[in-house]
Amino acid sequence: MALHDGHRERMRQEFLQGGLDSFSEVRTLELLLFFSRPQGDVNPLAHALLDTFGSLAGVLDASPEDLARVPGVGKNTVVLLKLFPALSAKYLASRARKTLDGSTLEGLREIFMPCFFGARNEMTYLACFDNSFKLLGVRKLSEGGPSASDISLRKLVSTALSFNADLVVLAHNHPNGDASPSDRDLSTTKQLRQYLQPLELRLHDHVILTDEKIISLQRYLRIADIPRY
Repeated sequence: MALHDGHRERMRQEFLQGGLDSFSEVRTLELLLFFSRPQGDVNPLAHALLDTFGSLAGVLDASPEDLARVPGVGKNTVVLLKLFPALSAKYLASRARKTLDGSTLEGLREIFMPCFFGARNEMTYLACFDNSFKLLGVRKLSEGGPSASDISLRKLVSTALSFNADLVVLAHNHPNGDASPSDRDLSTTKQLRQYLQPLELRLHDHVILTDEKIISLQRYLRIADIPRY
């Protein structure tokens, strides 16, 4: 067995026995790179990626184009590094939807957090429910720059109708970490409620998420037919 083969096997066994608790960021990235670089020492590449992007999160959030510019990063490594956060988001969404309660703010957080996992741009999602708050589906409506995301009313309505929804919850993220609603967020919520009401489609809430918080816009708008949490 080659020197690097023994090192790889020891790291695999350490992970299987204790998870990643004892792993530094560079060793975590090194373990991940084993699967795109089947031979050789990947420790220098792990260090190069961390030096370039600042942290493990920075590496996983980097664009494919930026990753490919790092010497030693090939197509397989780019795919692996972008697959990992996407797969994690899918896993969180699948796990959360087993026991969700869309009528609570915490339940809405569980529904939407996987949608915004690792997001760098502002995005808007729609969750559709029946009258008993059974989740019927979640769809992305739009994606914009870091400070703006336009909502297509036609797409919102067609999405809700495709699920035969009775009520919907709109969600968007603030990548800058400030969950405070803007004037535009508030006016959009008012307009959506007025637009959907004649269609017998209830806007239950509009929420804003950051990595740490979820904010309900009903705290800022007094809408009589939307219950308070």
